[in-house]
Amino acid sequence: MIVSVVIPLYNEEENITILHDSLTRSLNNNNIDYEIIYVDDGSTDNTLSLLEDIQAKDDRVMVLSLRRNFGQTAAFAAGFDFSRGDIVITMDGDLQNDPEDIPKLINAIKNHDLVSGWRKNRKDPFLSRRLPSIIANWLISRVTGVRLHDYGCSLKAYRREVVKNLRLYGEMHRFIPAVASWYGVRITEVETTHHPRLRGKSKYGISRTIKVLLDLITVKFLQSFSTKPIQFFGPMGVLFGLLGFIISLYLSFEKLFLGVAIGGRPLLLLGVLLIIVGVQFIGLGLLGEMIVRVYHESQKKPIYTIKKILSSP
Repeated sequence: MIVSVVIPLYNEEENITILHDSLTRSLNNNNIDYEIIYVDDGSTDNTLSLLEDIQAKDDRVMVLSLRRNFGQTAAFAAGFDFSRGDIVITMDGDLQNDPEDIPKLINAIKNHDLVSGWRKNRKDPFLSRRLPSIIANWLISRVTGVRLHDYGCSLKAYRREVVKNLRLYGEMHRFIPAVASWYGVRITEVETTHHPRLRGKSKYGISRTIKVLLDLITVKFLQSFSTKPIQFFGPMGVLFGLLGFIISLYLSFEKLFLGVAIGGRPLLLLGVLLIIVGVQFIGLGLLGEMIVRVYHESQKKPIYTIKKILSSP
């Protein structure tokens, strides 16, 4: 069984040599057959040159250098595409994840398809890092239905067939367990060690919270309505259209039977607006249905995944 370790890096020149030494020591001490894929995400310091030196001395190392800083999700996607292992391990390159936890993840994945690390004793500032993370993890778990304590932990283990079926974009790397749940994968969580950052500068901050929330909306929509958008837009269209019709019916009754002038009433504008919005939502749902069918039929993308096939010769 081969293990691929995928590590995205951006301006980590102070950590890369120490990381590689501790990572290879842990993998070799546990007799793991491995490859290491370092993805340089457009670093502007000496990270790439240090990686080139490491790769020249270690034939188990592959270095992918991206043309610019595409972000962590793109770096993970590149690593997944070039990985050859039966199991794919992901981790950060800032020395906050502990390579000694990798055997624990490999042992846990024997009975699962995805193992997520849980930084139970996280060594980060509370207000700027831990508090937003607690709120985000609770919200993601509630919205997606996949309950995890720590979505943001990069230390995860995947079976090969899981990562090869993923299509990532935006900030989707943190939502991989939720996205993968659509395929019916078995997910578990294990406690991992977390170290404080001693060198380099953190690339995370509160500003990323907005991006996470917007991507959460995308994930929820894709998870529930990617193949049936009319069921998302249709009920809203029917509700708005029905409310507009009731308001218009009421105003028509007042005009025809009670002789009340309705031409200047805001309620009339509201009724007409609701009818128009309702028609637009239903039309948007129908357009979405057409796009979904073109997407699936043109790419021959399956709407199901098969875990196992049993048949007689």
